[in-house]
Amino acid sequence: MHEGHRNRLKKRFLEEGLDGFEDHQILELLLFYAIPRRDTNETAHFLINKYGSLSGVLEADPKDLAKTPGLGENSTLLLSLIPSLARIYLKDRWGTRPTLNSTTKAGEYVLNLYAGRTYEVFYIICLDAQHKVIYPALVHEGTIDQAPVYPRNIVETALRHKAHSVILAHNHPGGSPAPSPQDIEVTKKIRTALESISITVLDHIIAAGELYVSCMEKGLI
Repeated sequence: MHEGHRNRLKKRFLEEGLDGFEDHQILELLLFYAIPRRDTNETAHFLINKYGSLSGVLEADPKDLAKTPGLGENSTLLLSLIPSLARIYLKDRWGTRPTLNSTTKAGEYVLNLYAGRTYEVFYIICLDAQHKVIYPALVHEGTIDQAPVYPRNIVETALRHKAHSVILAHNHPGGSPAPSPQDIEVTKKIRTALESISITVLDHIIAAGELYVSCMEKGLI
C-alpha cells in the first residue's frame, strides 16, 4: 500500500508540480528519500503540527528535529539542508555578477541572501563602478548593537574585494524590517568609515521574511 501511495504522489508531482500539494504532502514526499520503507504520512503530520508550518519544520533546530520518533540522521539532515540549498539556488540564479542598479533589484537580491535564515547576519555587498556585484561578504552573525568592531571589519572587507561602492544588508528574523535606532547609528558609523577611503555606501537594506526596507529610500543615508 505504501509503495502505491508513494508512486501516486511522485507521479502527481511530475505532472502538476508542488503548487497544489498541502504542506504535509510536500514533507511526506521529501521524506520518501530518507525513509525508504516506512509510511511517512504520520511523521509528516506530526512535524507540521509540532512546528506549525512547512517552513517551521525546515527551519527547526536539527537537534530538536532529531528527537522526532521515526526521524533518523538522514531524515534530519535532508530537512535541515533545504533552506540553505534554496538560498544557494536563488543566489546562483542571479549569476556571478548581477547589476544592482535600483532599489528593487538590490532588495530582491538581499531577500535571496536571507532565505531560510533564522538568525541575524550582516552582509556587505561589494560593487564595482557599474554596480555589478563583486562579492556578497558575510561579515557578522548576531545583533548589530553587539558589534563595536563593525566599521573596521567592513573597511577591511571592502578594501580586500576592491569595492567601488557597497550595499549594507542585515535581517530582522521574525520581526519588522523597520530600521532600529541601533541600525541607523551603525549605518552612520560605517558610512563615515568607508567615505574616509572613498568608498560609497549606496544603501542599507533590512530584510524580514519576504519584506525589506531601504534606508536610502527612507532618507537615512
